[in-house]
Amino acid sequence: MSYNLNLKYFSFVDDILPIVNKCSGKIFVIKYGGSIMLNDKLKFKIVQDISFLHSLGVKIILVHGGGPLINNYLSKLNIQPSFQDGIRVTDDTTIEIVEMVLSGKINKDLVSLLNQNNVLSVGLSGKDANIVMSSPFSSDLSNLVGKIDSIDNKFLRLLLANNYIPVISSISPGYNNKTYNINADIFAGFIAKSLLADKLILLTDIPGVMFNINDPSTIIKRLTLSQINDLKESSVISGGMIPKVDCCVQALQAGVKSAHIIDGKLEHSLLYELLTDSGIGSRIIL
Repeated sequence: MSYNLNLKYFSFVDDILPIVNKCSGKIFVIKYGGSIMLNDKLKFKIVQDISFLHSLGVKIILVHGGGPLINNYLSKLNIQPSFQDGIRVTDDTTIEIVEMVLSGKINKDLVSLLNQNNVLSVGLSGKDANIVMSSPFSSDLSNLVGKIDSIDNKFLRLLLANNYIPVISSISPGYNNKTYNINADIFAGFIAKSLLADKLILLTDIPGVMFNINDPSTIIKRLTLSQINDLKESSVISGGMIPKVDCCVQALQAGVKSAHIIDGKLEHSLLYELLTDSGIGSRIIL
């Protein structure tokens, strides 16, 4: 008996199978933030990508910010957002709104979407099980932006071992019973360092690190530490890109195997970056 098989439909297997095998069992910390959070279609595509990676055996922790949505809520209350070096300045009034939006709105929406895609997830903040403990970032104690002092990853490891995806908002308690807002890029970097993750991926709303922020064709696909220092001095890396790049470098120096900054506005950019040799964003190497 002969079969008329069209093997071209399976030609991709030889290319992708080695990459898939490398991913299975690995820990990926993914940070999701920026204006892409306001686009429901993109949010669904990102959740699809995460669900697919999870089905391949990847152990995923999803850390999220929520800056644009926080700004929307602040605007409704006639509160003007304030930033310093790309990091939100947060007072007593603002921290209540930040926690409400991050932990009460965005976090639960993401958990619900993942669960609808047959991926069991658990919504958390740094407060749960005291995963993250923080103290004031600056000498101004009225500014409730925190710096991370410690990570207790036992609960996260328990969830990963039982095939759950922890979804974590970047809110943290302090030893002084205050609540702190942590930059989500920095938060994700610390989680990745604590777990010695295989990958730290920052999903944002720009293609990556670019020589010219208005020209996506100037994206820098591979960045070394010496290049990063030069680009900071020339202000190519500035503003909100500073904490992104810094947290990637610190994660790599602590033992995380690779760090990526990619454009979440492109559908399935997460899969393209992780499951192809060429990638789509900026990869930082030591």
